[in-house]
Amino acid sequence: MEMRYEETKRLTDEQLCRLTGLKRPVLDKMLCVLRTAHALKKARGGRPNTLSVEDTLMMALEYLREYRTYFHVGGNWGISESYAYKQIRWVEETLIRSGEFSLPGKKELLNS
Repeated sequence: MEMRYEETKRLTDEQLCRLTGLKRPVLDKMLCVLRTAHALKKARGGRPNTLSVEDTLMMALEYLREYRTYFHVGGNWGISESYAYKQIRWVEETLIRSGEFSLPGKKELLNS
């Protein structure tokens, strides 16, 4: 069952890390990037999203953490499989494009 963003506010830092794999400051930074990108996207108009930006991030983190299918993730969040895919891809691409988040390179991993 999904955990809406509002529900994560009552979790301890340890519980949040167990749920998402992220510490609260990183989660907040991701939300800031996504909110900015969403505001720019919606400035041109369009239909309102089914899920809030916060819940979209939680859905993407659920997918990435548990490797569930888009069908299962979409079913839990009350959206279609294709919309789940579209939203998760948007989160991934937006966070990558921001340049704020990166994984260590191959050389760094080999040295450690």
